[in-house]
Amino acid sequence: MKRTITILIISALLAPAGFAQDENNHRAISDFFEQKEKAQSTQELADDVKKQLLQLPLDNACRCIDSIETTNRLPEEINREIAKCIGKQIIAYQIGMNLFYPDPSKSDSTKDVNISIATSENSPQYKKYYSEIEGYLRENCTSLRLKIASRDMINKHSISENPEAMKFYSAGQKELTNDNYREAAACFEKAVEIDSLFAFAWDNLGLIYRKLNELDKAIACYQQSLRVDPYGLVPLQNIAVAYQYKGDFEKAIAAYEKLAEIDTNNAETFYGLALTYLGMKDFEKGLENACKSLIIYISQKSPYRSDAERLMSAIYQEMKKEGKLARFDEILKNNGISQGE
Repeated sequence: MKRTITILIISALLAPAGFAQDENNHRAISDFFEQKEKAQSTQELADDVKKQLLQLPLDNACRCIDSIETTNRLPEEINREIAKCIGKQIIAYQIGMNLFYPDPSKSDSTKDVNISIATSENSPQYKKYYSEIEGYLRENCTSLRLKIASRDMINKHSISENPEAMKFYSAGQKELTNDNYREAAACFEKAVEIDSLFAFAWDNLGLIYRKLNELDKAIACYQQSLRVDPYGLVPLQNIAVAYQYKGDFEKAIAAYEKLAEIDTNNAETFYGLALTYLGMKDFEKGLENACKSLIIYISQKSPYRSDAERLMSAIYQEMKKEGKLARFDEILKNNGISQGE
């Protein structure tokens, strides 16, 4: 479904209250026109303000994602909440893009702009803008990465009962969200010093050391977490990644396979296996696992489905060099995937 709106440039975005996303958008729009009146001849300022206005729905989507609760929730539930956060901002983003970068074929000489707003999730225009917002968030929204990677299924020792340990854990979480890794590490170190059985603190400490490329420390943290909870999804997944980064592919595969036994519907497991087999130049096994990850990503509406698609494209190029495109097609077919998907 598409709605077409014809508006004067000078009044755009102010009138259609039905499309307003929040008070911040209104305030920024008002500021824009005040600045525009003062600096009509300053193209640089106009371009800068355009960027600020288009940034608003992107920032709002990221803040919405940051508020999503992940504790004891399945990945598909979290992904649905993420999709809602993106969906809430699409109309505001569409209006901004159409206003500031209009299609010349939809404008006339009276400075009227015809803006077509797609409200159907199945329309190409809606999907285009959804993809643009999603792509930006994947690259720039730390909260998105953390929420998707979370496996906060609470077990006996997941959370500490010690208030002091929890205080440092909460402080570490805040620093981690802001990408302050050293500061976050200090907080989590203090938390596990107070409570050595605090599994989530060990997990986050391992995550930080992996991001800092201190892989041996990361592995030690995940091993400690697994001593506390041998079936912990977070340490199993991340210790596999750490082994993969070290080039210890056999240990990475063993960790991923153990994870697959516990969590059969985890796309990250199969994506990780695909990457590992790619590193080993076993392209057929890599493709097999990439297909499985893509199918799960799509079913869960995960923003990371495009990663699986890119990985499959890379494997395609390698198998093309080896003259194995028939085998490539066969593996896709066996997994119910056609080249056009």
